[in-house]
Amino acid sequence: MAPRITGARRWAALAISCSLLAVGCGGDDGDDGDDAQAGAGTTGDATPTSGPAATGEATTSPSSASVTSSTSVPEPTSIEEWEALWARQRAAIVERIEQNGWGKSPDGATLTGPEGWTVDLTACPSDWSDTEGISGSSLKIGQSISLSGTYADYGNLGRAIEFLFDHYNDKGLFKDAAGKPLTVDYVMVDDGYDPARTIPVVDEFLDSVKPFAIWTLGSPATLKTYDKINQRCVPQPIAMTAHSAWGDPVNHPWTTGAVQPTYSTEAILWGAFIEQHLDEFPADRKVRVAALVQNNDFGKLYEASFKSVLAESPVLNDRVEFLYERIEAQAPTVNDPMTSLAAKEPDVWITMLAGTQCTQIVTEVANNGMKEKVKYKFMPQTCPGAGFIGKDKLGGDGAAGDGWWIMSPGIKDMKDSAYADDPYVQWLRTEMEAKGLDPDSSTNLSTGINYGFPVVQALAIASELDGGVTRTNFQLALRSFDMTSPMLRPGMQLHMNGLKDPYIAEAAIFAKWDAANQTWVNQGEVINLDGKASPCAWDQSISACT
Repeated sequence: MAPRITGARRWAALAISCSLLAVGCGGDDGDDGDDAQAGAGTTGDATPTSGPAATGEATTSPSSASVTSSTSVPEPTSIEEWEALWARQRAAIVERIEQNGWGKSPDGATLTGPEGWTVDLTACPSDWSDTEGISGSSLKIGQSISLSGTYADYGNLGRAIEFLFDHYNDKGLFKDAAGKPLTVDYVMVDDGYDPARTIPVVDEFLDSVKPFAIWTLGSPATLKTYDKINQRCVPQPIAMTAHSAWGDPVNHPWTTGAVQPTYSTEAILWGAFIEQHLDEFPADRKVRVAALVQNNDFGKLYEASFKSVLAESPVLNDRVEFLYERIEAQAPTVNDPMTSLAAKEPDVWITMLAGTQCTQIVTEVANNGMKEKVKYKFMPQTCPGAGFIGKDKLGGDGAAGDGWWIMSPGIKDMKDSAYADDPYVQWLRTEMEAKGLDPDSSTNLSTGINYGFPVVQALAIASELDGGVTRTNFQLALRSFDMTSPMLRPGMQLHMNGLKDPYIAEAAIFAKWDAANQTWVNQGEVINLDGKASPCAWDQSISACT
């Protein structure tokens, strides 16, 4: 069952991208009246039942769109300025929490937070502990992650996170109730991006290792485990997947989602882009949009969301033919389905998968003639950096990647020459090299720093709350989060706000790959949808929000 996307909200997304992109735009039907209350949030157990609110997408009107967050600040020019900024931002979050009296109730029965967010702690197991996973000066975090197979490179997310924890362990940033330093012990276990392997890994964590928190990679694995992790009242922070389901602070209060827009929002913006460019294609036939879709929960959300975009747009519904093939995540090559899709002579290409298959698709498109014949070719936000499309991956001069587009989540890639002079990137490269990590070995090292940043900062915020680092203080810090990641381009902020804003990152920018200079070149301004997405209660039996 595909999520239903209402026409007014679809048109709103179009209006946003028209106003912020330096490309030609078509007209709209002017029907944005039912979006007047978009982003107002929900309280209690109310959850949206359909439309973008049901899939965690943007539900904003054109007049409410902004290019930058209201809390964004000038970019710091040194690591010292960054640290000073984060200290001020942490202090502001702590002050807000304390002034509102949020936290665990004196009887230990309830955790309260911003905008009506509450957690019934009496529903936790009888032997549950707020400080489980903390022993002496050690705080253990368990990570189920891919270290092998076609997703092996995503292990670099964990290597970057481990680097970040080690750096702040040495600085004594994390503290217990007595103010004594805690050292994060970050333990990675390989699941090969196979949810069947993730399940026993998580079970081992829950039943034997008993860490403070459990981190997971990928939509299939997280969907298979987030029910039991929440039932055990264990934090599952910043899941490494942008599925809409993680925006569920009511039914899954212990799970928080990725530092990037949801895949459904990405699908809306693809549709808006195509609609803007329809007049570039022959009017006497349908525009053929082709995609290779990963055959799992991750890819199917992309597919369902894009189909809904087409169905709800009176223009796209009549003008676009959607052609797609599915592929398993562990498939060694993409040649066969790509040959089938190339034979259908598409006008637009969209990649709806991740990992090494992203690079394989770019190479195959160059080999089968689609590079010249397909006018617009899109990488997914899951393959955002130079590490997926650079010449070191494609071979030769890298010309095979020239002209590809992406709806970028805005991550600063250490491999990208555009950030060579960025003060934080320079500091990061120096520190990683000193620890034996090659910052150019993988784009996922940069992405991993972006994933690790809010967890590090939430632990630091919890350290300043009454009781120090506890599971409840940690979750409260995340649900109250409002800070600036050094790995996101200016104009993008990490922000959550209880029931009102359950998604930590909701900004993106379109970019185009320049093979000659080996960099993504921005096309327009940041599209900022911060606070414009409503919670999503995902029903796995029907693959939709209810």
